[in-house]
Amino acid sequence: MSAIHSQEIQTVQQADPFALPPPSILLVDDEQSILSALKRSFRPQGYQLLTATSAEAALEVMASADVDLVISDMRMPGMSGAQFLAQVRRQWPATMRILLTGYSEIGSTISAINDGGIHHYLAKPWDDRELLMIVAHALEEQQLRKQKMALERKVHEQNLQLADFNRQLERQVQARTEELRQTVMFLESAQEEEHKSFLSMLHVFSDISELRAGLASGQSARVARWCEQLALRMGMTAHHARDTMMAGMLHGIGKLGLSEDLVRKPIEKMSSEELQRFLWHPVKGQMLLTPIPSLAETGEIIRHQHERHDGRGVPESLSGDAIPLGSRILAVVRDFEGLCNGGITSQNTTPEKALAMLRTHAGHRYDPLVVEAFVTMIEEQRLLLEQQTRLLAPQELRVGMKLAEDLRTRSGVLLLNKEHVLDEAILARLRRFEQIEEMPLKARILLH
Repeated sequence: MSAIHSQEIQTVQQADPFALPPPSILLVDDEQSILSALKRSFRPQGYQLLTATSAEAALEVMASADVDLVISDMRMPGMSGAQFLAQVRRQWPATMRILLTGYSEIGSTISAINDGGIHHYLAKPWDDRELLMIVAHALEEQQLRKQKMALERKVHEQNLQLADFNRQLERQVQARTEELRQTVMFLESAQEEEHKSFLSMLHVFSDISELRAGLASGQSARVARWCEQLALRMGMTAHHARDTMMAGMLHGIGKLGLSEDLVRKPIEKMSSEELQRFLWHPVKGQMLLTPIPSLAETGEIIRHQHERHDGRGVPESLSGDAIPLGSRILAVVRDFEGLCNGGITSQNTTPEKALAMLRTHAGHRYDPLVVEAFVTMIEEQRLLLEQQTRLLAPQELRVGMKLAEDLRTRSGVLLLNKEHVLDEAILARLRRFEQIEEMPLKARILLH
């Protein structure tokens, strides 16, 4: 094993902990005097100096140390400087290479330039100032290359860290989003349950008022549904349309304060005094809802449902647009239902005749725009119902058919709810009911 003649390391205090270490220079020459002279020239510069007296020994140094620059003599026993630098180029291409050569070695110098890819060459004897300047430039280039590589590694590492951070952040965001989604779903579910409970309470109140008035069950629910649909059709927001729907559901709640004889009497048979007492029931209805803040707007709509478009209504003789739109809608829908299913006249009126009566009183009792919008809506719904459903007698019904609307007797008694799917037991009961009561039934069925 070849010995390394000497190794001198000049330690330089680095102010910047991230700065590169002092450049390392490998000096290769078979003459010890040349190596000593080179060391004397470079020692004041603070470089890390390594020496070798042969190409073979220099290769061993290169294999075990990080060398920035090699200065090699051309003429050495064994492997020449050109051959040595060519091998350095192959194994350590980033290392800078400088050749020391004599004037008579032009051919070898050209070989070193071509094969060894040397960065510079100097003729012996060299000029120290020129040597130091050439080495300084070469090392500056080498340091810049190292800094560039270090920066690229740092950027690459930071990009990897950033990518990892982004992945972790994305997982955290996804986890948080899922947590928020679950929370929102829980709140929405709770809110929906609360809303259902609230609507169920309204249904109970409306059923009580209908029962006391002797009306068929479900009239207030139809009024509420039509009120909401008409309100949206006329440009109301969903919030105000919902208030109008609830007003439709509770429009008769004030009748609980009237005598049973009065609320069961058709309007056309009331005396003038009875009619006045009856028309003021919405004011009592509003008072009943006052303790519930969320029904304040609903109570206001109920209060003004008996105002007239011409200003001759109660309780405040409002006219035209001064009447809340929800109240104008409620008046039209309420009277249509009342005409068709009792409450206004002794005999129920057909839907066609009821719509014609609404048009007759438009501009006096009712807002004409509301009347026309309601008539158009009902006609469209009737056309759609005829296209999508079929009216069948019990003997025509089959298992699996679905009801398109509530099935009621002529007196309004509910037999089956809308969307109920028929089975054999239900069909048998309907046919038996029709025979016992001697009352023909017709069920509207959804077409598939």
